[in-house]
Amino acid sequence: MVLHPKAKVRVAGQEVTFCCKASGTPVPKKYYWYHNGTLLERKVHRYGSRLALRGLAPEQAGTYHCKASTEAGAIKSAPAQLTVLAQGQQSCKPEPEPSLVELPSECPQDAAGSRYYNVGRCPPAPCASSPADQSGCGADAGHCCGVRRMEMREIPCAGSLLPIKVVAECGCGPCAQPRILVQGRVTAADTGEPLRFGQIFLGGRKVGFTGYKGSFTIEVPPDTQRLVARFVDRQQRFVDAVKVLPFNRRGGAVYQEVKMLRKKEPVDLDSSQSNAIPLGEASGREPVGELVLPAGAFLRPSGEVFRGTVKASVTFLDPRDITTASAASSDLSFADAEGEIVPLRTYGMFAVDFREGETGAALQTGPVEVRMDAGQVQMPEHLQKMKLWSLNPETGLWEDEGVLRPAGGSRGKREERTFLVGNLEIRERRLFNLDVPEDRRCFVKVRAYSNEKFNPYEQLEGVVISLINLEPQPGYPANPRAWGRFDSVVTGPNGACLPAFCDGQRPDAYSAYVTATLGGEELEAVASSPKLNPNAIGVSQPYLGKLGYRRLDHDDPNLKKTAFQINVAKPDPNNVDETNGPIYPYRSLEECEEAPVSANHLRFYRVEVDKYEYNVVPFKESDLTSWTGDYLSWWPNPQEFRACFIKVQIEGPQEYMVRSRNVGGSHPRTRGQLYGLRDTRSVRDTLLENTSGACVEFKCSGMLFDQSLVDRTLVSIIPQGSCHRTAINGLLREYLSRHPPVAENNHTAAFTMLAPVDPLGHNYGIYTVTDQNPRLAKEIAIGRCFDGTSDGFSREMKADAGTAVTFTCQERPAGRESFFQRLLTAPAEA
Repeated sequence: MVLHPKAKVRVAGQEVTFCCKASGTPVPKKYYWYHNGTLLERKVHRYGSRLALRGLAPEQAGTYHCKASTEAGAIKSAPAQLTVLAQGQQSCKPEPEPSLVELPSECPQDAAGSRYYNVGRCPPAPCASSPADQSGCGADAGHCCGVRRMEMREIPCAGSLLPIKVVAECGCGPCAQPRILVQGRVTAADTGEPLRFGQIFLGGRKVGFTGYKGSFTIEVPPDTQRLVARFVDRQQRFVDAVKVLPFNRRGGAVYQEVKMLRKKEPVDLDSSQSNAIPLGEASGREPVGELVLPAGAFLRPSGEVFRGTVKASVTFLDPRDITTASAASSDLSFADAEGEIVPLRTYGMFAVDFREGETGAALQTGPVEVRMDAGQVQMPEHLQKMKLWSLNPETGLWEDEGVLRPAGGSRGKREERTFLVGNLEIRERRLFNLDVPEDRRCFVKVRAYSNEKFNPYEQLEGVVISLINLEPQPGYPANPRAWGRFDSVVTGPNGACLPAFCDGQRPDAYSAYVTATLGGEELEAVASSPKLNPNAIGVSQPYLGKLGYRRLDHDDPNLKKTAFQINVAKPDPNNVDETNGPIYPYRSLEECEEAPVSANHLRFYRVEVDKYEYNVVPFKESDLTSWTGDYLSWWPNPQEFRACFIKVQIEGPQEYMVRSRNVGGSHPRTRGQLYGLRDTRSVRDTLLENTSGACVEFKCSGMLFDQSLVDRTLVSIIPQGSCHRTAINGLLREYLSRHPPVAENNHTAAFTMLAPVDPLGHNYGIYTVTDQNPRLAKEIAIGRCFDGTSDGFSREMKADAGTAVTFTCQERPAGRESFFQRLLTAPAEA
């Protein structure tokens, strides 16, 4: 499906047109349209690939999808929501919804003991189109609810007034069109070696190359529902990786680590004899099966039988080895006869590469036999459904190559075993799979939070949640027998719902291993030991006990805290304790996606020790649609984010909070006005006594949102406590003196500068990174700052490397009402 219908909002009496388009061989020409799952009559609506509805009535609201079919198969589109408003009904209410931001620690709490302030937000919902803009299938951006007017308010904080902008009115306007990107690195699954200058394909189209370190950036084409990318090693050391990459439909960049499977070293085969190649020999276990190549099976592309020595490489990905899950291709899905995308449960994948021994020319095969050891299938119901599949590298979907049927025992030492046997002809370089369709499916609700407080208004969007389905050993839930499937979903404003295999009879028939990453940073799961805390985990008892929740470090505190494992126990509809999440039946996806935050769900959170950010113009970095064009916006361009950090060295016996205060410095519209505050606690240098370092974010100088004039941000760096400045980086001081005006540094308790416009570098103690993902830009800049280099990345603080300014601090920080406290909120001209 190359064109999916789009969500529309209309007023009763107007008209609407939905469009879809499928590609295939032969070309699909027969289309069917459905409303809320019910087929619409072709004679009544006279549709083809377009569905036009005129004189809309309220009962025509709901979901619409199309299905295209040929004699080769069928495929369904994603559903599109049609909202039909009554005459005079508003699709975008002028009153903003509540949205809370945390105020600085020196601000007083309200009557309820909270330091959060309601700044309001406008939900980015679609608005009704005008009568002149109701037909056609073009790339119309449409209209969406957004900010129409903001107001400046001032909050009393520590004897001064803290400015903050709040949404005063919402209204309809052109929808934001943020760029949607997927970024990441491609590396070898075994050694971590980067794929240098590998080719990247979307469908059959080459769109770029990986970098020297394996990095890549893919811009997601408009209207994409399923992003299928193929990574190809031009040196043929690795098996082609076909990945279905998750992305954030609301814009911005999602970071993905892509693992490639190294090809197995080729062996020499005599093409005139029958040959058998084992499939899977994980850690001394019996092979999963074997590939049997009869004499004369090898063919040249012309069809001529090849006679001679064959270099045969057969690479098997064995799901009995849990570590191989990250290197598996595709998302293990196929399109059934009705065009529905349906999951598979794998028992192993293999890639073949046959070449002539002398010339290295690629070879094909005639009929060959795939034999699978039935003893490796621990779920008896799967024996009757086992099939052989091949991967379509353009769609990322697996295609049926035939059924595996029971046959007699194998030769030699495994003669007594029963095998499932299928036949195959290898005509192109594809990945093959031993799989069964699995219809025992559920959804798992997961949310990500900015901290361990789990406040509903501090949820993170753009987090990649990954779930690996495991088949546990009976009685040993922490020691799975094999993995069977994996999925990744990006969190939205209401979390994420991940598909998973489940079982209603045996709660531990399937388990799930779940992780979360944001911009390459691993988020932490809630602890399960020494005692389960249902309120922290987010799931009430007794269902939590049935799920068997365990964080990765449950038995070994030395293990990481970034994953949890649960039994995917299908909820019992007759048990009220199991009808409120976090597991939902497969037909209840909408209920899962719309579940309130008070419903049961599983949780991850960011570990940010003593870090605080305040923007005068509120903005959620995980939701680019929340950006507002304003002169005081911290990020002036929502398409590109430039993160700037300064490295501060502190000589003192402990760790200290360091704040950057950022105000307009040279632009006439912002001079003297606050952009925002950043607080960071210094990190101790393990190699230097009484020394710590802090990487403190500041607002970069540059164009403001109107792209007309540059502003040199006036930045003040202030450590908390009895500290005095003892050194300034000589190169930075010289640069600032040569680029006037020069900010005064009269007081030794702080360092002030008009921030450089140029992206300087570690020699100056300034670290600048530009990226389409603000959090990723920050992570890279912080890694370089910790390391004190221009392109390094470290989590170990090297306080004396690449430093901009040095302070010496006394043992005890000054009180909260000290000069430091007044300095934080003093006007820029003070």
